[in-house]
Amino acid sequence: MKPSTTRLDRFLSQHSDFSMSDARLLIAQQRVLLDGVAAQSIQQAVTRFTRVELDGVCLQHEQPVYLAFNKPRGVVSATKDGKHPTVLDMVQHPQKGTLHIAGRLDFNTTGLVLLTNDGAWSRRISLPETKLPKTYEVSVSRPLSEDYVAAFLAGIHFAYEDITTLPARLEILSAHTARLTLVEGKYHQVKRMFGSFQNKVLSLHRVSIGPVSLGDLEPGACRPLGASELAAISRLIQLQHSLSMPL
Repeated sequence: MKPSTTRLDRFLSQHSDFSMSDARLLIAQQRVLLDGVAAQSIQQAVTRFTRVELDGVCLQHEQPVYLAFNKPRGVVSATKDGKHPTVLDMVQHPQKGTLHIAGRLDFNTTGLVLLTNDGAWSRRISLPETKLPKTYEVSVSRPLSEDYVAAFLAGIHFAYEDITTLPARLEILSAHTARLTLVEGKYHQVKRMFGSFQNKVLSLHRVSIGPVSLGDLEPGACRPLGASELAAISRLIQLQHSLSMPL
């Protein structure tokens, strides 16, 4: 795996005709710009998304991409599949080839999927300690009751792995529909939680991930995440990680 950052002097030696030992003089002469600002040190970190200019020539300029996509039923959460259309088959974006999925959905589950070319970002939002809430609309075959609400809040025990799910919030909308918010994503978790009541999930639709909401985005369509959404995700990640740190 490529390192997430590279020292500026090493980057310059890899992307120009200058050596690492030349970098200090280039910086002193203010010939190197990082994101439009004159570089100050050979030890400055260059990430994949740092714009690097040398003598007015751009050596690297890749923009991070963060997209919300409304996955239809029957679409695979993958980059390639020999039998079925994939999420990336449906996405139209100039940097499509660099994107990957941050948080998958099952074949028949619909709704919000996040896509990015920023591997560090997708790893942060996927860490168990991040506890990024995900909200689903669920329809089931048998009537719901307040017993479900209490059980989901207490946690459902999965005997096969001998684990208990973290508290989940269930809001009953009608006899057979509910809104469920989780902070984890175990294998077929929603289906198994309702399965503990011998109640089959008929449809599952993800409407939000943290502060990002699907809204009126049409199935098969995508949109870029806004600056306020990205900032809210960063704040939530920082908060959850601070709460998980030992005192």
